Amino acid sequence: MTLSEIRRSAIEPALLLLPAKMCSPQAEVMLLAIGLQESRFVHRRQIKGPARSFWQAELGGGMVHGVLRHHLTSELAVGLCDARGVQPVNEHIYTAIDNDDVLAAGLARLLLWSDPGKLPSKGDVDAAWQLYLRTWRPGAHSRGDQAQKDELRAKWGRNYAAAERVVYP
Repeated sequence: MTLSEIRRSAIEPALLLLPAKMCSPQAEVMLLAIGLQESRFVHRRQIKGPARSFWQAELGGGMVHGVLRHHLTSELAVGLCDARGVQPVNEHIYTAIDNDDVLAAGLARLLLWSDPGKLPSKGDVDAAWQLYLRTWRPGAHSRGDQAQKDELRAKWGRNYAAAERVVYP
């Protein structure tokens, strides 16, 4: 799926289900970059692991369990689930995001919203990287050696640049 297609079919409809203050080009860039980093918008199931959706959420992780419990996102997560016809229960959400890209994109946006910082400004790849590390907590980074961490960061730079080209043509 191309970035323009995922933006049009999943991210834009998801943002329409959330408060207007959550809709911004910066949010779209982050959602595209994270999806590229996590799955390249190819795999809805982690190749070697339990994560699901293009944004690679785990059952007990922030995008499923966390947004249902966080004081800034719980009510919005329930509303998003209601709008998508999914019971706001971890297991039901986890199953649904296998095929519901709109729900997955909305939950990913809520996870970003739960971070106390603001979204990075256009071109601020370093701040975007730090936000990604704080909110997604990628195991490949935390378990990797320095060379692996450097490659993940380089990959992020490429993905973030690709996302910005779509959102800021």
